[in-house]
Amino acid sequence: MFADVDADVYILVDGDATYHAASAPAMVQRLVDDGLDMVTGNRISDEREAYRRGHRFGNRVLTGLVASVFGRQITDMLSGYRVLSRRFVKSFPAMAHGFETETELTVHALELRMPIAEIDTPYGARPPGSFSKLSTYRDGIRILRMIVRLIKDERPLAFFSLVSTLLLVLAVAFAAPVFFTWLETGLVPRFPTAILATGLALLSFLSLSCGIVLDSVALGRREARRFAYLRVTSQTQ
Repeated sequence: MFADVDADVYILVDGDATYHAASAPAMVQRLVDDGLDMVTGNRISDEREAYRRGHRFGNRVLTGLVASVFGRQITDMLSGYRVLSRRFVKSFPAMAHGFETETELTVHALELRMPIAEIDTPYGARPPGSFSKLSTYRDGIRILRMIVRLIKDERPLAFFSLVSTLLLVLAVAFAAPVFFTWLETGLVPRFPTAILATGLALLSFLSLSCGIVLDSVALGRREARRFAYLRVTSQTQ
């Protein structure tokens, strides 16, 4: 639909009657008045039935992870209520296939340094007889996998540096007893362990090298997406 529908402002909302339809005009007005590219409806609810067990906590954990990596404070990354500009929609690749879409929308805005905002909106329980297709654990894991993939793609140096550090720690852990035995006796009785430690150290430096190279590639891709975003005429100002 993003590819085929041509509009100045897009309203994206889950069709489960849990979101506050009356908040849409205020969200659109905020987008237009401030020249923003995305306004997210930050879900506010006192109803216990509105959030299934663990969903509120999971949302906070995943939102905090994305905010810490991509560098901007966001409150409700998994909200399905958003108002988007033409610039946003026409530069959004839409690669996700399920509940990971909200994560991809958020990271797209953060990576291209788009002006965004949040508006508190009421959030209610689903109507009687209506059931959520969201699986707490299965979809939570899918969203976490999407975050890890986005970190790898968008922050490869940080990602592969972490992998490199873990491999190096393992290499040192395996090498330490072999090294101290060699200092005491001049012998290397655990030769397979020494080979394993050497291999882990080599993999560590290889991982760091990959991170450095892929970081340059990611920068080029990010610049290309930024230019594509800027080529789209903003109709909300």
